[in-house]
Amino acid sequence: MDILKTTTDWAKAELLSNSLFALFGVMFVAASLLFWSKGETEMARALVLPMLVAGVLMLILGGGLFYGTWKSSTGFAPAYAEDAASFVASEIERVDRTMAQYTTAVFQVMPLMIAVAALLIVFLQGPGWRAALITAIVFLSLIKLIDSNANARLESYKATLVSAVSGRSLN
Repeated sequence: MDILKTTTDWAKAELLSNSLFALFGVMFVAASLLFWSKGETEMARALVLPMLVAGVLMLILGGGLFYGTWKSSTGFAPAYAEDAASFVASEIERVDRTMAQYTTAVFQVMPLMIAVAALLIVFLQGPGWRAALITAIVFLSLIKLIDSNANARLESYKATLVSAVSGRSLN
């Protein structure tokens, strides 16, 4: 089992996943511009600002995650060449930390925020509030969808790392 190839493949999948944030960011910005230019109803005009904010946040998130993953992936080969066992141990530790963060943020906090936003739509009647809450629900749902897939990849990646350690096949 080639751990370095597995790690590089995982990083490539993460780069693609991170690019999805940017793609959705562009889609939010495009939707915002379309609502601004073509929107005739009060609700359509109310969606302009929340969609623009969500798009910019997604672009920032995608760009930051892409850069971070790309930057760390360039250090995989030298770290692995220096000490394969230490590299695998540090990767397992990093994966555990990331999965713990996903457990809290993606699988507990975000569903709660989505539920609260959905409930508030019933009580807040203005189009600005509804537009912001609908945009928040879509924004958080997209993040949850992308991060759920990233978490599944991390689980698989960790299983590969652990099996390499237990089998001592670090090449």
